[in-house]
Amino acid sequence: MVVNMKRSVLIFVLMFVVLIVGVGVGYYLNGYTQPYKTPVDTNSEEFFQVSSSTEQERDSVSAELQRSRETAITRTVRRVSSAVVGISVVEIVEYHDPFFRFFEDDPFFRQFFGRQFSYQQPVKGLGSGFIISPDGFIVTNDHVAGNAKEITVTLTNGEKYSAKIVGHDVVSDIALLKIDGKNLPYLQLGNSDDVVIGEWVIAFGNPFGMFEINEKPYVTVGVVSALHMNLQSDDPRRSYRNMIGTDAAINSGNSGGPLVNSLGEVIGVNTIIYTPNQGNIGLGFAIPINRVKSVISQLRKHGKIERASQTGIALQKVDARIAKYFGLPKPMGVIVTDVARNSPAERAGLKVDDVIIEANGERIDSEQDINGIVNELNPGDVLRLKIFRDGRYQTITLKLDSAK
Repeated sequence: MVVNMKRSVLIFVLMFVVLIVGVGVGYYLNGYTQPYKTPVDTNSEEFFQVSSSTEQERDSVSAELQRSRETAITRTVRRVSSAVVGISVVEIVEYHDPFFRFFEDDPFFRQFFGRQFSYQQPVKGLGSGFIISPDGFIVTNDHVAGNAKEITVTLTNGEKYSAKIVGHDVVSDIALLKIDGKNLPYLQLGNSDDVVIGEWVIAFGNPFGMFEINEKPYVTVGVVSALHMNLQSDDPRRSYRNMIGTDAAINSGNSGGPLVNSLGEVIGVNTIIYTPNQGNIGLGFAIPINRVKSVISQLRKHGKIERASQTGIALQKVDARIAKYFGLPKPMGVIVTDVARNSPAERAGLKVDDVIIEANGERIDSEQDINGIVNELNPGDVLRLKIFRDGRYQTITLKLDSAK
């Protein structure tokens, strides 16, 4: 009994010794493969220091990410933005009191009261523009700055300039401004005849005064949606022909800003949108830059555009009844209802009941179509009309003279 107890105690002691030795050996081996490190005080500056190799790796990764985000669009935005400007204007608008409008229009009361029933008030407006020369010539829309009494131009570096109107043209809706500056950033004008439907375009501008918030242009991207769009304007004096359509968002205040291609070349001037609610729905239109080039060239030289005279004809759209009466295969063109004496039309031989089908190769559907084509011509230019007379087609050449 005593012998068995001693044996059990001896075995227990031996197992305890083996356990202690095993733990010691394991701790030693672990310490050998992973040397002991002195704890770092998290409150010390050393805890926040990053090794130079880690900084280099981080910079390398950041540079790689930046290169991967670089596209033709981002490069164009970076190159173009500095030449886009915000335009603030003050116009003097004359208001008429509707209650006294009858008295103002009446000659008897007007001789005593003159224009006392109307009053003038300054009205502020916002728009966009872009610099086209290092000495400060700026292109914008006529409806942005054409009637302004005060114009302030804001650059992307925050500098503000007082601008003067070099010239403006109501028909084309283009105005040319000038600020006193040197070595200013400016944009290259492209070729709108080379534009293709579906290519990427970028619209820059100052919608809703966004430029005033951070002095940077607002940028939207889309494609060319349509070409050669002839649009009707609320102002009958304006002619929006061969417009470039785009789905790049254009909103109130974008007028006058540049529409550029992926090369950074200006292909149009953002001008109007089609909208039922004063917001963008993807139907924006820009004046082709080739038309703008011709206008600003004349404005820079003469301060105005010399327009050719009207043709001297009154017109009416051809409907199904008129087409049937004159033997046309379908309703087309406009019919001449009157020819003014000593007008270009009379000298060219146009007659009442002639139906004009085309003018300078373009289809004619309304009087606005004829006026739009004439407004783009200069005195002395020729208007070639395809007409339908007495059951057959023929061509008449009409030479335009200067507007009186």
